[in-house]
Amino acid sequence: MRILFLGDVMGRSGRQAITERLPQLRQDWRLDFVIVNGENASNGMGLSGDHAKSLLAAGVDCLTLGDHAFDQKDMLQFIENESRIVRPLNFAKGAPGRGYRLFNAPGGRKVLVLQALGQVFMKRAYDDPFGSVEAVLKAHPRGGLAQAVIVDMHCEATSEKMAMGHFCNGRASLVVGTHTHVPTGDAQILSEGTAYLTDAGMCGDYNSVIGMEKSEPMRRFLTGMPKGRFTPANGEATLSGVYIETDDRTGAATKVQMVRNGGLLQESAP
Repeated sequence: MRILFLGDVMGRSGRQAITERLPQLRQDWRLDFVIVNGENASNGMGLSGDHAKSLLAAGVDCLTLGDHAFDQKDMLQFIENESRIVRPLNFAKGAPGRGYRLFNAPGGRKVLVLQALGQVFMKRAYDDPFGSVEAVLKAHPRGGLAQAVIVDMHCEATSEKMAMGHFCNGRASLVVGTHTHVPTGDAQILSEGTAYLTDAGMCGDYNSVIGMEKSEPMRRFLTGMPKGRFTPANGEATLSGVYIETDDRTGAATKVQMVRNGGLLQESAP
């Protein structure tokens, strides 16, 4: 399969880039399945139901969330009725929605998508992500129930993301980090056929401070005092992420390629 994963959608700029460009990219790159992390799509804080609908209508097959999963309160209800949205496995006991789903792909194939929140440097003490992921992978073997297995590791620490990559080696088709909004240059296929990238980056305006207008973050760094709220930057977005190709029989990745499309960053495509 040809699978595209795009990192955190940041505000209006990120949403607009996906709705305008993804339909053509699906055609040009002959994509079978598209996953997008949407947790900052609504003014940089969470994902609203209306914005989820627009991203799904643009050709996204699955939306993942993150630590801001329910900042937009309507998502508490919306996620219960929209099976194409996946929230973190270890967000909280009793959280609405599900932390993993098995999706249909062309040709009768199945794609398993799961997401976990890391523990290092995060604001809340989330449950063990490794134990949460282990339970799902054991029940859904790569190349068996699922022809491809995608793990979104949403956390701050690069070491924790790397550890999850090696933990899932041979059992996932792709382990990709999200949350920090800066794409890393370490795309690789691990020893047992798991594609890995420490961070997919964001779908947003890189003339910013991780997607936010520069003035307020810089004021806080320089003075230690807030004056206003953070607001997303609205210049042209770069779509940042990773493309993989997988073997249907084994679920192993056979190709991995960083993706950067439009905006300020250097172009990279399959």
